[in-house]
Amino acid sequence: MPIHDWTRVSAGTWHAFHLSWISEIQLALNGGLLPPDYYAQAEQVVGPMGPDVLTLQTPESPTNGGISQDTDAGGGIAVASERPATRMRFTADMDDYVLKRRTIIVRHNSGDRIVALLEIVSPGNKGSQRALETFVEKAVEALYRGYHLLVIDLFPPGNRDPQGIHGAIWGEISGEAFSQPPDDPLTLAAYSAGRPKTAYVEPTRVGQALIDMPLFLEPESYINVPLGATYQAAYRGVPRRWREPLERPGDANPRA
Repeated sequence: MPIHDWTRVSAGTWHAFHLSWISEIQLALNGGLLPPDYYAQAEQVVGPMGPDVLTLQTPESPTNGGISQDTDAGGGIAVASERPATRMRFTADMDDYVLKRRTIIVRHNSGDRIVALLEIVSPGNKGSQRALETFVEKAVEALYRGYHLLVIDLFPPGNRDPQGIHGAIWGEISGEAFSQPPDDPLTLAAYSAGRPKTAYVEPTRVGQALIDMPLFLEPESYINVPLGATYQAAYRGVPRRWREPLERPGDANPRA
């Protein structure tokens, strides 16, 4: 199924689809894609990284929660001996002073540790300069703390993020400029939180099919998230009232 132009519908319509898509991804991950020691769970987080953040967790263990390579144990783990199939790859070293920052983190009392985050960007994340800055800060902080990250942004760049969400995030991490391809203004970006930080970026556009994207479990190990299949499953719940503008031919992805 091709990507739709979600700028054509109300914020509430996007939010309802957003919730369904998060749910479908969670079902796919917990339905056999993840190794048995991992689970995915939608978190109701108040703030710019929420409320619909999908967290990937594993119970604490003395062996640091390592990934079993036993293929009979279940879970579709893919070891990244070959780089993920994205068109762009970037690496950046971390500044040591950033690693030494102290941040208060509230953890669940079960002791389960966060391994990765999956975030589907909403218009509200770009609704003001402060909202965008805070979203980027939270994404960068997650990577610096060793949480792998997958960001899905199906909204085109605007005045606040002229080079897209990856351009904003990568500028904070590396200080390097990123140029969003004008013909592919939407962004799928997977980040490995190892040293150095590595980004796998797939620019895309309305009308293009979603590719599977890596979600890292360890710096060199990942699973492929079936974005296209889960998007299609979630789209089945979109009301007919809103399918007409979404499916109507027209100019794709006008810049905000």
